[in-house]
Amino acid sequence: MLKVAWAPIYHHPLPENHRFPMAKYSLLPEQLIHEGTLAEDDFFAPSMLTPEQITRTHCPGYWKELDKETLDPKAQRKIGFPLSKQLIDRERTICRGTIDNTEFALQYGCSMNIAGGTHHAFYDRGEGFCILNDIIIGAHHLIDNHGYERILVVDLDVHQGNGTAALAADDPRIFTFSMHGAKNYPYHKEQSDLDLPLPDFISDKAYLSLLDYHLKDLFDRIEPQFVFFQSGVDVIRGDKLGRMDLTLDGCKQRDQLVFELCHSNDVPVAVNMGGGYSPEIRRIIEAHANTFRTAAFFYT
Repeated sequence: MLKVAWAPIYHHPLPENHRFPMAKYSLLPEQLIHEGTLAEDDFFAPSMLTPEQITRTHCPGYWKELDKETLDPKAQRKIGFPLSKQLIDRERTICRGTIDNTEFALQYGCSMNIAGGTHHAFYDRGEGFCILNDIIIGAHHLIDNHGYERILVVDLDVHQGNGTAALAADDPRIFTFSMHGAKNYPYHKEQSDLDLPLPDFISDKAYLSLLDYHLKDLFDRIEPQFVFFQSGVDVIRGDKLGRMDLTLDGCKQRDQLVFELCHSNDVPVAVNMGGGYSPEIRRIIEAHANTFRTAAFFYT
């Protein structure tokens, strides 16, 4: 069984210049149900994070400013859009979906979030369209409630998971692995436990060879108890923010490498969708749908 977090609040309207990429949050579930990859009852609607769950990971002062909608305009510009109660509720719902994903993954082997992967959120600030860091919030849930000591973050979005790296820097229980564009955003990189900065326009063969080698090595060395997979599809050719040259099939093979290792090693995996900004919405949907199709192959 494959459980997938999604709720109508996931695609809450944003300012005009952000609406196109946001359409994927409603179109992707429709596509997956239409083609039979998933059924309606595979989806669940998360509730919202509690303030206690937020401040386990984030600065209480930062949360207070978000809650009271008093965050400084400069800090809002750093995030990338003006904040509102609806937007904060959306982020809290998405992050709670990632916590729920951890529990479903422990039960079924894999669970997925139609959104999430908010890896640019730091302890006391947001950046790059990310307000709260759902990956570290999920990892803290596993540590606090299941005593896990070997959590592996596999971040394959084209942008480095800088907030995730910073939040996990002093916690040996969370190993962060980020494979990203060397010259892409963020221009100041944090230090992950393992960073693989890649040249612009890397091809399928070179990318997959690097991933295969390093991911197998990490599984051998770390023996993870749980994996968070940030599955951004902004690595595909033609993405407006990506500057990489992976084909749709190459991106699908990337997903296969991750799922095959998790499945064969009996390591639960929670998947966050991450970025995707191709000029054609159908290409974004196809790339993301491939991740869900691949997961369904291994886990249903």
